Amino acid sequence: MTSIYVDADACPVKAEVERVGTRHKVKIYVVSNGGLRPSQNPLVENVIVPEGPDVADMWIADRAGTGDVVITGDIPLAAKCVEAGARVLKHNGEALTSANIGNVLATRDLMTDLRAADPFRQGGGKGFTKADRSRFLDALERVLRAAKG
Repeated sequence: MTSIYVDADACPVKAEVERVGTRHKVKIYVVSNGGLRPSQNPLVENVIVPEGPDVADMWIADRAGTGDVVITGDIPLAAKCVEAGARVLKHNGEALTSANIGNVLATRDLMTDLRAADPFRQGGGKGFTKADRSRFLDALERVLRAAKG
């Protein structure tokens, strides 16, 4: 049975996940440290984890597996979920798979090192656009069809 796990802290596509997941009648776990408005949708379970580094990530990584879909921008969490057999999407619709997660992790680590080496380095992140939202909706639809099929 397919489930969707959303790493909900700072997730810009929670409403889209709920809409697409509901259409597919899939259980959705919205995992956060709190502070989110609970959904009244019976398919959505709001999971509040204790404060602490990576607690929400650990909760998701411990449960997500083959046939599940994980929505996250956290690359180490994505790597654990891919390894467990889950399908992983970033908020912009980019799929993280066993074929690309190694390169994505390496790039993340390189960027962390570059930021640490240059304390005056500013920004670097792109804003979330309507095109990103549209790509995400399309990708989630395709991934859910494949996971359920």
